[in-house]
Amino acid sequence: MARLSVELHQFFLEAERPPQVTLAELLLIAGERIFGFLFVLLSLPSALPVPAPGYSIPFGLLIFLLAIQLAIGSQRPWLPQWLADRPIQLEKIRAILDRGLPWLRRIESISRPRLTYVCTSLVGRVVIGIAIALMAVSMMIPIPGTNTLPAIGIFITGFGLLDDDGAISLGGLVVCSIAAVLTTSILISLFVGGYSLFEMFKSGFNTQ
Repeated sequence: MARLSVELHQFFLEAERPPQVTLAELLLIAGERIFGFLFVLLSLPSALPVPAPGYSIPFGLLIFLLAIQLAIGSQRPWLPQWLADRPIQLEKIRAILDRGLPWLRRIESISRPRLTYVCTSLVGRVVIGIAIALMAVSMMIPIPGTNTLPAIGIFITGFGLLDDDGAISLGGLVVCSIAAVLTTSILISLFVGGYSLFEMFKSGFNTQ
């Protein structure tokens, strides 16, 4: 089976395509690697050093749906028909791949089947599914700092699923753990700061 970077390059950058493609068409090149393929592809825009705006919420929602299915043991994902048939602008995908394929090739250069039980066992897939679902929720939070690192964690973990590379998936889970701590810290800081600001204004009004 060809490397994912090769298949994406051929599908999107070499072949003649209509100006719009659908998610259902993308699934045709996924084969048995469908969960890992979708996690990598859908997290890529937000995982790039210069993220593409507008993708975190819709793609995060889709990743969450897929991650829950992975966690409950589904072998192939189910997608609502309206979502599978929703058009995606080809030029936007090409712009993302232009920036993302070099990063994908770097990971591919070190990827190989190892520690496969991490990716194939029931426990491993449950843990990966739950971790990715949590990261997808973080991706959808419209607060700076809660999007990119979770998307990177999803990207790396999903890539491990592609090649049954448990070592890469474990590395992705470590990134997911760091992202969870970062997101939690940001949310707590905002809550504490907002509460302190509220109390300050409240005290000001009470003294008047």
